[in-house]
Amino acid sequence: MSEYVIIGDGISGSSAAETLREEDPESSITVITDEGEPLYNRILIKEHAKGKLPEAPISIHDEEWYEERDIDLSLNTHVTTVDTDEKVVRTHEKADIPYDKLLIATGGTPTQLPVANSDAEGIHHFWTFQDARRIRESAEAAEDAVIVGAGLLGIDFAAVCGAQDVDGKFLMRGDRWWRYALSSEGAEIMHEGMREVGVEPVFDSGVSEFEVDGDGHVEAAIDANGDRYPCDFAGVAIGLTFNTEFIRDTDIEQDNGIVVDEYMQTNVEDVYAAGDLTQFYDVLLGEQAQNGSWGSAKEQGRIAGVNMAAGDSAEEFQWVSSYSITHFDFPFLSFGHPTLGDEHAERRYSDTEWRRIAFKHGKVIGGVLIGDLSAQSKLKQLMREQRVVSDQAEVLLEKQVDLDNLAPAQEQ
Repeated sequence: MSEYVIIGDGISGSSAAETLREEDPESSITVITDEGEPLYNRILIKEHAKGKLPEAPISIHDEEWYEERDIDLSLNTHVTTVDTDEKVVRTHEKADIPYDKLLIATGGTPTQLPVANSDAEGIHHFWTFQDARRIRESAEAAEDAVIVGAGLLGIDFAAVCGAQDVDGKFLMRGDRWWRYALSSEGAEIMHEGMREVGVEPVFDSGVSEFEVDGDGHVEAAIDANGDRYPCDFAGVAIGLTFNTEFIRDTDIEQDNGIVVDEYMQTNVEDVYAAGDLTQFYDVLLGEQAQNGSWGSAKEQGRIAGVNMAAGDSAEEFQWVSSYSITHFDFPFLSFGHPTLGDEHAERRYSDTEWRRIAFKHGKVIGGVLIGDLSAQSKLKQLMREQRVVSDQAEVLLEKQVDLDNLAPAQEQ
């Protein structure tokens, strides 16, 4: 009987456990997590923080779900080391958990700003359900907020401020939000969305230190220019530090994450990884890549489970990821790898409608859609087909994309 151990109970770890049970019904499956509750929806916790959603719908699995599938779930359990020679996982309780196949799906921890008082009361990071509970409670009592981190996670803090009627300042180091994926024209639509919910973007800024009151609670942020922004609530979203300290003494290859191939296999035999912390080989891009979307993590977990059970390279990971934002009066969606293009084509259709497509070697590798998401399925199709189409960008920028108007692939 095979013994599978999964470290991490996020969507990738849970997806792998479910797949393993289906693929290998007689196996032993152990899931280890340092969180105190089973899998929940990380997408919906932002709605809870906004005060829009109670806790109940956010939970995905209760402990009975694992029991029904004969999966041993260990909550509040911290993994200290992995011995890949002996093939055992060691926890803070000093217990040795043997494995035949191991999956690492521990994700990351929000990175703390390396400035004075960044750990003060009232300064929040957004990742776990517990974070969402604290943010909701803190925002409900707040009057002024500062947000740091001009990326996809930072904008969730802007939405919380808007929903909780907190006046906010969004401090950005560059000249626009998510400047690696959006031009100034597209970013300005997002800036207007922020302003409409009471959050003002502040460009060419950042935080050099936080000021605290006598009780150790944040009361202001000082930016790199010396400007002072009073706040009793601060949200920091500057990226993740991957939870890989327990493999530091192993030969598992890391490069800003755990390096895996298209089968979710690491360089160490019988060790797999899935989710946010992977530097995976993207067969559509033709190079190593990283992706933090929920759908991507779920599919990586499934692929890892299939290949662990098969004991071979049974199925490769081919996925066009997407990330959506629904905080404003208009929708937003990014797909693929919009920051990695060597060419771009874009068009604005109205005050709240904009499209940008990223190409690499002439092929669609990602994009951003604001206001009108109808083109997403066709653009994703082109990415999967890996057709050279950058010379026909005008067709892809039509309001209604008709792929029949593209020249046949063989004529490229």
